[in-house]
Amino acid sequence: MQKLDRITVGALLDRTAAQFPENDALVYNHRDLRLSYQEFNRLCRKVAKGLMALGIQKGEHIAIWATNVPEWVTLQFTTGKMGAVLVTVNTNYKSFEVEYLLQQSDATTLVMIGGTKTTNYLKIINELCPELKDCPPGQLNSARLPLLKNIIFIGEEAQPGMLNWNDLLELANQITDEELDARQASLDPDDCINMQYTSGTTGFPKGVMLTHTNLVNNAHSIANCMAFSERDRLLITVPFFHCFGCVLGTMTCVVSGATMVPLEVFNPVRVLEIVDQERCTALHGVPTMFIMELEELAKGNYDVSSLRTGIMAGSPCPIEVMKAVVDRMGMKEITITYGQTEASPAITMTRTDDPIELRVATVGKVIPNVEAKIVDPETGEDCPPGIQGEICSRGYNVMKGYYKMPEATAQAIDQDGWLHTGDLGIMDEKGYFKITGRLKDMIIRGGENVYPREIEEFLYTHPLIKDVQVVGVPSMKYGEEVLAYVQLREGVTLTKEEIQDYCRDKIAKYKIPSYVLFIDHYPITASGKIQKYKLREQAITALGLENLTKIETA
Repeated sequence: MQKLDRITVGALLDRTAAQFPENDALVYNHRDLRLSYQEFNRLCRKVAKGLMALGIQKGEHIAIWATNVPEWVTLQFTTGKMGAVLVTVNTNYKSFEVEYLLQQSDATTLVMIGGTKTTNYLKIINELCPELKDCPPGQLNSARLPLLKNIIFIGEEAQPGMLNWNDLLELANQITDEELDARQASLDPDDCINMQYTSGTTGFPKGVMLTHTNLVNNAHSIANCMAFSERDRLLITVPFFHCFGCVLGTMTCVVSGATMVPLEVFNPVRVLEIVDQERCTALHGVPTMFIMELEELAKGNYDVSSLRTGIMAGSPCPIEVMKAVVDRMGMKEITITYGQTEASPAITMTRTDDPIELRVATVGKVIPNVEAKIVDPETGEDCPPGIQGEICSRGYNVMKGYYKMPEATAQAIDQDGWLHTGDLGIMDEKGYFKITGRLKDMIIRGGENVYPREIEEFLYTHPLIKDVQVVGVPSMKYGEEVLAYVQLREGVTLTKEEIQDYCRDKIAKYKIPSYVLFIDHYPITASGKIQKYKLREQAITALGLENLTKIETA
């Protein structure tokens, strides 16, 4: 069994840069940006000194709200050197969610881009902090976000009240190498260095506190399962704000000396073009992404012969899609990873040398230095092989806890250190796991965790809605779609489109119900609890989705 690597994220980059100084570290194909490990490490040191010059202390929280731009991955390893905690913001978030995250996380600094095609981030932040237009950069005094002092804009144009990314590079001259080295040496591998917000299995998003040890060692295991080395080039199509992007992606490359080839925003044509042009050996994605890539591959002339491995994960992986990726994209050593943010994220994973039938039909065996078991949700007793129960995990990979939520942490991690995932599965005699469902009713849409209560709480604010229940229904494209059952107040009418319009620009697009069904009475238990599984069954029948429930997944 591999030994745990007791090293910080910053020291890890130093080590890799010393081992493979001339290897490509970071390549942005369309920007013609290419940095060797030596150059990338030098840049991260410079930005780290800039943040220190800004007065940011070890343990302070820096939020990043951006697509997969070069500054994102730079900031990930920069904070790993100077000790600030990187708080990742979902790029789909709108004002309601961003305000909640910035408040709950106690972020003192926000690094951001101007926005995406669908969301104007600058407009949102100026609405949340109208004081920006009149304050000097670095001296924000916001009524709604009292702890937020610095906003750093990734872009050339000057924004009122904000610093620009290039200002950080100039500020770096105020800090010596010795001061940065002393800061980096003061960090402990068990310090929290990354915070990601997940809906998990209860309520509003929670800040999952992940340590250097969590991330570095999970990345080592993932790299080993994929037989990754400094010769590999990974095309990272998944968002950095998820563990899929910033652990299975960037961290896994850096522990191996492999090349990170990020795509800023997913586009199946660009994926195939970059694989062809950069001779990528590995490709990550959720099933939805691979389905779109396969469709494009059938239309165009792309050379994907360099592909060897990669990870399909994020939501249940249809067996037929896995087979098509192996056969048509040549990814003979593709793997599946199962886990969750609270587990840094990997718990189990298939290996490149597993037989193909196991690699397409299971989520593999537990990774090194980690335990996993199946327990009876009612009794807590261990289940024998082949019997369904809740998947639990224990080891270095388990989060430090939820930020400022001790009760939620105690619900997730029991007294013996076992993380209760809320997922149902079975384990066979050889230790291979298969996911069979979810204990709670969380929806996974295209790799995004969607917790129904969050949408229900929001829809309750609509003046014409009396009650609402949200469930997931099967989808060929996304795995699941969001469906809202709505009870209206007496004597009023409302359409599906009006409800969707009410959600627009207030909650993330992927949370907006794709389906709305109006209902007078909910199915309930004898004790009065609403039976969501019955609502889901009714919806599947009403929408004619029965065939989609038969699709086999791992």
